[in-house]
Amino acid sequence: MASASDRIVNVWRNVGSQYLPFADVATNDVPLSRLLRLSLFQLSVGMVQTLFVGTLNRVMILELGVPASLVAIMLAIPLLVAPFRALVGFKSDTHKSILGWKRVPYLWLGTQMQFGGLAIMPFALLVLSEGGGRAPLWVAYAGTGLAFLLVGAGAHTTQTAGLALATDIVDEDKRPRVIALMYLMMLVGTLVSALVLERLLQGFTPFKLIQVIQGTAVFTVVCNAFSLWKQEVRVRGVVEYQKGERRPMFRDAWRTFSEGGQAVRLLLASGLGFFAFNLQDVLLEPYGGEILKFTVAETTALTAIMAFGAVIAFAWSANVMRANTDPIKLASHGA
Repeated sequence: MASASDRIVNVWRNVGSQYLPFADVATNDVPLSRLLRLSLFQLSVGMVQTLFVGTLNRVMILELGVPASLVAIMLAIPLLVAPFRALVGFKSDTHKSILGWKRVPYLWLGTQMQFGGLAIMPFALLVLSEGGGRAPLWVAYAGTGLAFLLVGAGAHTTQTAGLALATDIVDEDKRPRVIALMYLMMLVGTLVSALVLERLLQGFTPFKLIQVIQGTAVFTVVCNAFSLWKQEVRVRGVVEYQKGERRPMFRDAWRTFSEGGQAVRLLLASGLGFFAFNLQDVLLEPYGGEILKFTVAETTALTAIMAFGAVIAFAWSANVMRANTDPIKLASHGA
């Protein structure tokens, strides 16, 4: 007799076979339930993204009175870590742990950095909003900058190692659809967290802000721990690099990557698109609050609308791509 959870998974799989591009990625060794559980780390990443560009940018500028230029700098700090994702991924590829894991140490380290940054963030923001209060102003700047740096570095590390682990546990021909599933889960996390935060922040007070940020910190640890539990097989007998043994070099891996077709041009195009998107993203919620007189809950709901549109675009694009449509033509239509 099948359990309720098995019946739900079977229904989801049957629906997905007709409508979703990742439905056939499951195998007997890697069932869909395991992939969905692994993808939960993307929920915490999506929640952090919502918190940063859907709530904190508006709250810091309007409710806490922090200058918009300073808010933009703080939100840019996590992005400074983004280029190091390639190095994190390379290190996890070549990592030799005596515990027998490659990805789990980086996943857990990233989770702890996220938790630490979120734990100190609300108090650093309150001190910053008071112009330093009883402490020197540089302490408020340093505390806020450290909080944003830890959260950003943790999210990037977790996401990089998590996506690498997802590709490790499936066959090579299924990897593109697994990555599609992981990205879709991040959009779902952004959408759901925006709806939850919109409800929690009705009648905004600084105390509610502290509760929301610290609740996000706890959720990150619980969600990521459940996501990575028993996902990576331990390799027994692994020994660390010995003295004099030549380690793989990152510059060699990067040279091989950059020489492989149009990779650099693709990175440049993606960077320009990301640049354009973030020009409006950091100011959308403050504009809604200051000019349109939206509440904190209403401006956070804008992020939910954006995520919902992204999910629709993602699903539509995947459906079009299954008909062997030219991806360059599809991208140009989107632009």
